[in-house]
Amino acid sequence: MPDELDSRHIVRRLLGFAILIAVIAILVVSLPGLGALRSRFSNVDARLLVVIALLKLASCLSNIVAFRDVFCPRMGWRFSYRLGMAEQATNVLLPTGGAGGLALGAWALHQGGMDTEHIGRRSVAFFVLTSLPNFAVTAVLGPVLLTGLFVGHVPTVPTIVFSALAWTAAAIIVALPLALRRLAHNRWEGRLAGRLRIVVVSLYGGIRDVGTLLRERRWRAILGALGYLGFDIAALIVAFAAFGSHEALGPKVFGYVIGQLGGLIPLPGGVGGTDGGLIGALVLYGSSLSTATAAVLAYRAFQVGIPAILGAIAFVGLRHTLTGTETPHLECGELAEDGRSPDGRPGSTAAGGDDRATRARGG
Repeated sequence: MPDELDSRHIVRRLLGFAILIAVIAILVVSLPGLGALRSRFSNVDARLLVVIALLKLASCLSNIVAFRDVFCPRMGWRFSYRLGMAEQATNVLLPTGGAGGLALGAWALHQGGMDTEHIGRRSVAFFVLTSLPNFAVTAVLGPVLLTGLFVGHVPTVPTIVFSALAWTAAAIIVALPLALRRLAHNRWEGRLAGRLRIVVVSLYGGIRDVGTLLRERRWRAILGALGYLGFDIAALIVAFAAFGSHEALGPKVFGYVIGQLGGLIPLPGGVGGTDGGLIGALVLYGSSLSTATAAVLAYRAFQVGIPAILGAIAFVGLRHTLTGTETPHLECGELAEDGRSPDGRPGSTAAGGDDRATRARGG
């Protein structure tokens, strides 16, 4: 197991994160010049804070549903919950821009007997699938906002730029398998070339797997990816309502999507990057600074806190499951494709392995 995923590291990260949250709270309460922000918090609707927590929990569970259906539809729900929630906690607690969760998932699935190449392409498929709703919202909502159908402040240039970037990214995702196909079929000589081939095959197969999921209407995976984003957006909207703000919905949703790009900065939980990105984007799209700051801080407390706490607990159970001597195994079904691998070998599925079902541990 990677050293950074050791239980002691996770506990230290959790304690450090709790201290960071406490320091932020003290600064908000005590620093001069933040009277408007303190006034917002003093008048917050506590009942809606409970709703935010429930919506964020629903978002986390939706992610787990999508994760299970992409990697192994026959995986036990308890094991799926532990692994999926532990991944989300790892992304929150480790300053790796999301790579920590991928490392944990790869380790756990490999411990469960899943083939490395299979894990690689399914990781690509899961990342692309859960990112598609974000790209879709940006690509579709941006042009709609520019038509004036929604009320609210809509800056023209940023909206055009981010919508164009979303369409460009979508075009690249569609075209990438065509570009990688020839490389995936080539013979690779040497150790380094072999490693590069694994990357190429994983990208090629993973993106193709997303197309298979969509064509075959794998509703658990699709609805899980949609719920992961949808419930998260709803949590932010309710956070605004908790502070008495009922501003235009369309610009707020678009500001949310582009503001989340701040989470790409490899900081623990995205603290600083995501918060600043969200507040800046929401102010750009018409929210007042005090309202946006209060709503984002409340929303982020649950967005980070729920997966951190529940995921840390799940992580303990996950380690116990995967290091036990009598861990149950479960057959993992492959995505149905044309019966050929990227290398063109017959009798092998394009979902990342041969026609033997990959073994993975259930719980």
